[in-house]
Amino acid sequence: MASSVTSPTSAADIDIGSLSLEELWMPFTANRAFKRAPRLLVEAKGMYYTAADGRRILDGTAGLWCVNAGHCREPIVRAIADQAARMDYAPGFQMGHPLEFELASRLTEMLPGDLDHVFFANSGSEAVDSALKIALAYWQAKGEPNRTKLIGRLRGYHGVGFGGISVGGIDANKKQFASHLLPNVDHFKHTHDPARNAFSRGQPTQGAELADDLETVIQRHGAKSVAAVIIEPVAGSTGVLIPPKGYLERIREICAKHGILLIFDEVITGFGRLGASFGAEYFGITPDIMTVAKGITNASVPMGAVFVRHDIYETVVNATEQGIEFFHGYTYSGHPLACAAALATLGVYHDEGLFERAASLAPYWEDAVHSLRGLPHIADIRNLGIVAGIELESRSGKPGTRAFEIFTRCFYDENVLIRVTGDIIALSPPLIVEKEQIDEIVGAVAKMLKQVA
Repeated sequence: MASSVTSPTSAADIDIGSLSLEELWMPFTANRAFKRAPRLLVEAKGMYYTAADGRRILDGTAGLWCVNAGHCREPIVRAIADQAARMDYAPGFQMGHPLEFELASRLTEMLPGDLDHVFFANSGSEAVDSALKIALAYWQAKGEPNRTKLIGRLRGYHGVGFGGISVGGIDANKKQFASHLLPNVDHFKHTHDPARNAFSRGQPTQGAELADDLETVIQRHGAKSVAAVIIEPVAGSTGVLIPPKGYLERIREICAKHGILLIFDEVITGFGRLGASFGAEYFGITPDIMTVAKGITNASVPMGAVFVRHDIYETVVNATEQGIEFFHGYTYSGHPLACAAALATLGVYHDEGLFERAASLAPYWEDAVHSLRGLPHIADIRNLGIVAGIELESRSGKPGTRAFEIFTRCFYDENVLIRVTGDIIALSPPLIVEKEQIDEIVGAVAKMLKQVA
């Protein structure tokens, strides 16, 4: 409804007391419950948020796995402001600007193997859908148009685009849209095997043979019909599932044997989360295509990207004699502000050695999270790099409620932000976290585990 009232011009001008919550439809949120008891964040700096009531909240989740360098870092803030004043937007179709080319060049210097071309998007979801399109376009250009099958993994999360939820393996994300998901998609088994691998430190020793289910799925459809396989090196949003030793190597081997493109979704594992630039580097396995987002700009401006092998780019581009070679892209692909933020973010990562710092902190992090073993309700603990999944026993007939109660009580009672998915607590603090802050995060979870029913 039109109004003559002057709107606030910045967040600082908003009166929280009179703020209307009704109009906003929030994503992945129980809207009715939230609006009855809202949890509002108004500022952030370093390792902390500030809540609307003035409390400092220790960030145990790097926002949503994404603020790897900590909040409101001055070099990134300054780069965004400077670029907004210099050039706020440039069209990306048939035009370009220097920052996007410089960023692509800088990113390729970090990439393993022959991944050396970059396609920009605005999120992990867009990056995944772009990667799937690239895979299909590649086989069309290569003269194998029958390769249309896409294979994902059960419990995988690849964003919320129709492509991503189709190859994803989380049922709750699909059920409202099941009638219109992509055809020609199948899935192979996940790696979660608590009977053999509960409380593993780092990669489990059992389960490499679970990769053989991919071979079974490929044989069911015929290898010559499969365009690509997409997996997360570490399955994050489903509850931090760590790949068993030898598992990813076997996946790579199967895809190479059949000439199938392997896509790594590194939206979470990219940019230092495991103590390396990417999961591909950490595990020593190079995919054919990689998707990233989140940490690419430290979450300061939305951005996603797809990295591809040289020959994939060349095959698609050279299949068209003239004109547009790939009919895909976004209004905000390579946005100037996002590029400025990303370049500054890469600078912070490099100058402060944050990936190496994460690797050096990983043993302390591992000991800290595994100290929770034996506390009430704990069913499993999983960790790698600076990420952990703490799986709880579910309440009878009320799955997810125990973890959510711990989430809310950590926020209100302990001033610590954690993340939960079902009855799994996921922890992934910014890579600037100090040992004392690790102790505080884990201590808050421990206290709540002892108190909740």
